[in-house]
Amino acid sequence: MTAPAVALLLTVFVACAVEAVEALTIVLAAGLTREWRSTLQGLAAAVVVLAVVVAVVGPALTVIPLTGLRLVVGALLAAFGLQWLRKAVLRASGYRDLHDESGIFSRQVAAARTAGRLQRRGISDWYAFTLSFKGVLLEGLEVVFIAITFGANQHDVGLAAVAAAAAVLVVAAVGVAVRAPLARVPENAMKFAVGVMLTSFGIFWGAEGAGVAWPGGDAALLVIVPLMLVTGLGYTALLRRARAAAGGRVPAVLAAASQTPHSGSSPGSGQLRPEDGAA
Repeated sequence: MTAPAVALLLTVFVACAVEAVEALTIVLAAGLTREWRSTLQGLAAAVVVLAVVVAVVGPALTVIPLTGLRLVVGALLAAFGLQWLRKAVLRASGYRDLHDESGIFSRQVAAARTAGRLQRRGISDWYAFTLSFKGVLLEGLEVVFIAITFGANQHDVGLAAVAAAAAVLVVAAVGVAVRAPLARVPENAMKFAVGVMLTSFGIFWGAEGAGVAWPGGDAALLVIVPLMLVTGLGYTALLRRARAAAGGRVPAVLAAASQTPHSGSSPGSGQLRPEDGAA
C-alpha cells in the first residue's frame, strides 16, 4: 500500500471515528433516557437519508473533471481542516474548554428527562426520534463528506468507504458494549491530527486543481503534513505562553476570538446546540 493510500485510510478512519463518537453520545442519551424503539427508528431514518445522499452525490462526482473537483474539494477540505485545527489548538492551549462527551451526555439526558412525550406519525416518542435523527444525520453528513471527497480525489472510493465503515462499526460496537459515552477517547488529540491531515490534503489537492505541479508528486505530502503539524504545535505553544504571561487568564481579545457565535436552543427544546455536534 502506497504512502498516500495509508494516509487516506488513517485520516478517514480517525475523522469518521470522531464523528461517530459524537453521534453515539446523542443516541445513547436518547435511548437510555427515553425509549430505544423511537431512538432506533430515528437512527434508521437518518441512515436512509444518508444513503440517498451517497447515491446522489457519489455518481455526480464522477462526471466532474478531476482538475475542477480537486480545486473545489481542496478548498473545502482546507477550510474544514483549519476549523478542526483551530478548535484543537484553542482547546490544547486552554482558551477553550475541552470537548467533554460526558458533559454533553449529561446535558442531553437532563433535557430528555424534562421533555414531554409526544406521539406523532406512528412514532411513540417523537422527542427521542428527532434527537437521534438529527444527531446521526449531522455527524453522518460529515462522515459522508470526508469519505466521498477523499475517495474521489484519490480514485479509491472503496478504500475510503471501508475506512469510514470500519470507524463507525468500531465505535458502535464499543458503545453497545459499555452503554456509555466514550469519554476517555483522546478526542482533542484526534481532532488535532485530523485537522492537520485535512488541511494538508486540502492544500495539496487545491493547488493541484489550480495547476500547481508539486515537486515529487504525492511525496510532497511528506513535507506538507509535518509543516502543518509544526505550525499547529507552534501556535499552541505561543498561546500557552501568552496565557501564562497573563497569569493564567485569557486575554479579552483572544477570549472573544475563541468563541464561535451560534444561536443555541434551550435544553428542553430537543434542538442540538452547534457545540454539541460540531468538531
